[in-house]
Amino acid sequence: MSGGDIAGLIAAGVFAVLVALLAVPVLKLGRVFDELRTAIRTVTDETTPLITEVTSTVSTTHQQLKNVDGITSNVSDASANLSALSSLVAATLGAPLIKVAAFSYGVRTAFAGRKTSAGRRRSR
Repeated sequence: MSGGDIAGLIAAGVFAVLVALLAVPVLKLGRVFDELRTAIRTVTDETTPLITEVTSTVSTTHQQLKNVDGITSNVSDASANLSALSSLVAATLGAPLIKVAAFSYGVRTAFAGRKTSAGRRRSR
């Protein structure tokens, strides 16, 4: 063996050691990528039904809000009708009731004043 052959064998040995040292991190990186792929697959498998359920919930909530909007509209109409009815009753019966109350107050006051005047006349 010549000096060039020995130098070639040493270089080949160093290269083999270098490849072995570089193979370990590459294998570990491959395991990391495998775990990452598994984690992404798990997240995807769990997220798809969740998104489907959320979509269903939002759709149902939207329908319920439409129903509540209809109910609110009906209540608004009913309150407007009640307001108009109370205004009509106040206009129709309010003024005559005030007049009757004033008349009855006047009559009571007149009779009360008469009783006190009659009581004073008798005591004299």
